[in-house]
Amino acid sequence: MAWYNRILDSAAQKRVEKLNPSQPSISGGNSYSSTEATFSYTKMYEELEIVNRGVNMIVDDTAEIPTVVSKQSPGLSVISGVQVKKLTKLLNHEPNLYQDINTFKRNLIIDYLLDGNIFIYFDGSYMYHMPAANMQIVSDKITYIKEFVYQGKDTYSPKEIIHIKENSLRDIYRGVSRLKPALRTMKLMLSMRNFQDNFFENGAVPGLIIKSPNTLSEKIKARMLAAWSQKYNPNTGGRRPLILDGGLEIDTISDVNFKDLDFQNSIADNEKIILKALGIPPVLLDSGNNANLAPNMRMYYLETVIPIVRKINFAFERYFGYILEEDTTEIVAMQPELQETANYYTTLVNTGILTPNEARDAIGYMPDKDPASDELRIPANIAGSAANPSEGGKPPKDPEEGAKPPKKE
Repeated sequence: MAWYNRILDSAAQKRVEKLNPSQPSISGGNSYSSTEATFSYTKMYEELEIVNRGVNMIVDDTAEIPTVVSKQSPGLSVISGVQVKKLTKLLNHEPNLYQDINTFKRNLIIDYLLDGNIFIYFDGSYMYHMPAANMQIVSDKITYIKEFVYQGKDTYSPKEIIHIKENSLRDIYRGVSRLKPALRTMKLMLSMRNFQDNFFENGAVPGLIIKSPNTLSEKIKARMLAAWSQKYNPNTGGRRPLILDGGLEIDTISDVNFKDLDFQNSIADNEKIILKALGIPPVLLDSGNNANLAPNMRMYYLETVIPIVRKINFAFERYFGYILEEDTTEIVAMQPELQETANYYTTLVNTGILTPNEARDAIGYMPDKDPASDELRIPANIAGSAANPSEGGKPPKDPEEGAKPPKKE
């Protein structure tokens, strides 16, 4: 791996050997597994539409950004057998013999959002995704990580696993899901949905009570309740007229109606909370308001998608030993407006910074065949000559201009 076989001088070797004296107190040799909350986040992802849509939106957008492999990173050694061409293939085309790169990345990022961790096994030739919920980290009392254990039986050394960790406050080993701050909101939404489902499945009518002037026997009560449940059930055509006799009256004990049971305003507010926890501007999913779509889309990429891509690339960079950068040239939201681009390159050409052909190449056009398009345009103005600043601001005089008239004899 890139960081364990560095060539160090004696001074650097001494610095590496001086370990953290508080590491035994920090780790204690404990193991760190996925929390029970991870399964709650998975349930929310599968059952709540807004969670599913928000997570999938980040996953799909992040997985589409390719990685540019450049030169070797200073201070890191390259894994034997992994060169630029091989690493480019692993990160952008074929991570292993069984998956395409998009499927592979989407699996990684789903784990990152729901569990807060990504685990990748590298066998020297290919990379394989290890589901984060089943991976256990065993800390080391002297260094950092002793080993990784999958499902309690398969053991991997730190040299074999690439670990990408989401932000967390109290744990230096495992990250925390981005959905954790919104867990209460998601549970509330599920409770509202369950209440609605139970209401219609049971054919219940809230606030309905039957008053009788006489005391009824338990047998008569049971028969009347069964009759009312059958006849006043919305599933069997409720709200039809009924005949009351024997002094029976109908009264209500609450003002709850079907409109109140919709919870539409509360659900809409809770959806915005969940989207903000994920890092998605709610306006992007609001089809009725497109006025601020472009700046919000750009902010979404800059503050949510790109940081995730960089965290993954930083982990790959440290492991493989190459400098990695995200390629955003094909992302429409990251590109400037066409009018801004045109004004930008027009200014550079007219001020003599770029030639016309250099500007054409920058915006994807073929070069112009005119030889003048390969030369800088030197601007001239009334204040002087830009070609020769040593000349004054006033044009040279005509030799005949201002000449004294000949003297008369």
